[in-house]
Amino acid sequence: MKLSLFGCITATICAASSAFVVPTPLVRTSTTLRESEVEEATEETTAAIGAAAISAKTADVKTIFSLEDINKILPHRYPFLLVDKVVEYEAGKSAVGVKSVTLNEPHFTGHFPDRPIMPGVLQVEALAQLAGIVCLQMDGVEPGSIFFFAGVDGVKWKRPVVPGDSLILEVEIKKFNARFGLAKATGRAYVDGETAVEIKEMTFALAK
Repeated sequence: MKLSLFGCITATICAASSAFVVPTPLVRTSTTLRESEVEEATEETTAAIGAAAISAKTADVKTIFSLEDINKILPHRYPFLLVDKVVEYEAGKSAVGVKSVTLNEPHFTGHFPDRPIMPGVLQVEALAQLAGIVCLQMDGVEPGSIFFFAGVDGVKWKRPVVPGDSLILEVEIKKFNARFGLAKATGRAYVDGETAVEIKEMTFALAK
């Protein structure tokens, strides 16, 4: 009787404890499924599309003013010409330009040797030059005129601009007074769709 009672108690304890044990095969199956899903998602994310497909992303972006055209408008030259092409242009009002940032530019030698970053003032200068492309083609402006940078307000830098980046520039002319040779504009520049720099107001003075 004692042995039989002991056996019953032991069997009852084992049965109760087994109710709290998760079957091992189920855990392994669930884990395997999750790992498989992660692998599939990773493969989809890292799948290569090739150079042709990447290049085609800008197929609809047309050049309005080439570098040669810009050289006929602006007096700037290497290493201080900071607009490579204009891809959108509304006469007297606005423009969108492109500045391709490369390590070959001399300022990267010292800014900074171990972490090259395009100086913020040159980003502002690039926007000013794009505004100059618009202003120097306005009615009443004589050929060969130069716009001087007279002031800048409300500048904010949002992210570093580094070699390899395409800095997409955008300016809008807010005021232009041909009689006094003054112009005001706003500007903004982007890298990979993110704002790199924005300017609330730029002021220019026309020198004949």
